Amino acid sequence: MEAIDRIAALGYGAIELMADKPHAWPPTTSAGDRRGIRARLQDCNLQISNINAFMMNAVQDFWHPSWIEPDVDYRKLRIQHTIDSLHLAVDLGAPSITTEPGGPLVPGAERERALDIFAEGLTKALRRAEDLGVLLLVEPEPDLLIENADQFATFAERIDSANFGLNFDIGHFYCVADPLPETIRRLARYTRHYHIEDIAATRVHEHLIPGHGAIEFGPVLEAIRDTGYRDWITIELYPYLDDPDVAGREAMAHLTKLLSA
Repeated sequence: MEAIDRIAALGYGAIELMADKPHAWPPTTSAGDRRGIRARLQDCNLQISNINAFMMNAVQDFWHPSWIEPDVDYRKLRIQHTIDSLHLAVDLGAPSITTEPGGPLVPGAERERALDIFAEGLTKALRRAEDLGVLLLVEPEPDLLIENADQFATFAERIDSANFGLNFDIGHFYCVADPLPETIRRLARYTRHYHIEDIAATRVHEHLIPGHGAIEFGPVLEAIRDTGYRDWITIELYPYLDDPDVAGREAMAHLTKLLSA
C-alpha cells in the first residue's frame, strides 16, 4: 500500500505490481488483500499497467524456477506461478502479466530442446490466459534463453494465441545491441507493454534513471509513437531502493520533457 501511495504522490497514472514478495505473491495475497489493493488504487486514481510475474524471489530468485528447469516438478512451479498471476491480474483489473523469456540455459543443454520445453509450458499458461482474457507477455533479457529481437521473432512463430505478446524492455534490447527505433517498429505487432530505463554506454545490464546512461530516448519515443502504441510505458528502476522517490521524480521529469518536445 505504501508503494501505491508514494507512486501516486509523484504524479504517475499507473503502477506495475510485482507478483512476488513483498508486493503481491499470489499464494499469500488473500481475497481481502486483493480488494484492499483495488480500493487503494481507486482512492489514489491509479491504474495497473501490468502484473510483473518475472521474478520468483518467494521461491528462489529472479530467474528460478524457470520455464526450462531440468527438473520437471520444479519447472511446474513456474507454470503454476504464471497461472496464479493471471488470476491475480483478473482480480486486480490488470490487462497483462509479464514473464521471463525461458530462463537461463543450463550448461550443456540443447537450445532447441529448451525452446520446445518453453513453448510447451507457455502454451499451457496461454490457454488459461485466453479463458481469463489477460495478455501473457514474454520479456527478452540478456543472458536468458531469448535475449534479442531475432530470437523473439523466431520463437513467436511457434505460438498461436491472440493473448501472447511482447513486453518490450528498451534497456534490455539496448544491452544486446539491437538498434532501438528499428527494433521497436519491427516488433510493434507483438508489443503490448513497454519497460523503460537507461543503460550505460558499456551496455552492461544495470538499470539507470533515464538521462543517466547512453540511450537516446528522443528517437525511441518517436518510434513508439509512430507505431500507434497508446498504452502504458512503465519506468523500471528497481536498483534505486535507497531513494526511490527521487529516482521516480527525476525519471518522470526527463521523459515528460522529451514527450512534450
